[in-house]
Amino acid sequence: MGPSMLACLLHGYQQPAGAANGEIAGSGLLPPGVIHANLMTGLLNLEQQMQLDAGRLVGARQVASPHYNSRPQGEQPSLLVIHNISLPPGEFGGPWIDALFTGTLDPDAHPYFAEIAALRVSAHCLIRRDGEIVQYVPFNQRAWHAGVSCWQGRESCNDFSIGIELEGTDVLPYTDAQYQSLTRVTRLLMQHYPLTAENITGHSDIAPQRKTDPGAAFDWQRYRQMITEAASMEDPGA
Repeated sequence: MGPSMLACLLHGYQQPAGAANGEIAGSGLLPPGVIHANLMTGLLNLEQQMQLDAGRLVGARQVASPHYNSRPQGEQPSLLVIHNISLPPGEFGGPWIDALFTGTLDPDAHPYFAEIAALRVSAHCLIRRDGEIVQYVPFNQRAWHAGVSCWQGRESCNDFSIGIELEGTDVLPYTDAQYQSLTRVTRLLMQHYPLTAENITGHSDIAPQRKTDPGAAFDWQRYRQMITEAASMEDPGA
């Protein structure tokens, strides 16, 4: 399923098999139930195409960050932390997130950048507003995303977690494409690592005194429902 078909599904339109270059024939909206079913089917098809190779997502845009190190010996990721980021704050697109995570952010390019250009931070992945997935650190390595943190009594969450950034803010709704991409990556990670739905949380939950992301705009119920439905479609007999 290509991007044009996914776009049609997201907007609830039908696209005949013969339509070329994303051309939409007609303008009839599908019933909500059909839209949801089509979205989940498309999600499953895309998920089946997604693969991991040495901790890297095949097909994702790879931007190597120097800001990582090895996990403690024998440690596998068992926690998924959802973040948000926008650079400059409240603005989307542009090269600035890549630059921050690779240590090449120009402090003179924006007044805010002078405050953060020297930071040595990274995430494993970024999901942009259009659903594009960018990977900076292999999942089997320790990205520097959590900072001072604690989860269920265990500190230093970077040791045992995966960090995924959503391009967004605490107050602006995330996009359908972002929820889809996040669900696809989540299901893949759950298949390869000792990660359960109970161990998926926000940055604000592991660092409540410092962080607020992903914020009230993130629909946890929707995300968890999509994970559950994707899992049931993978194994209908479960």
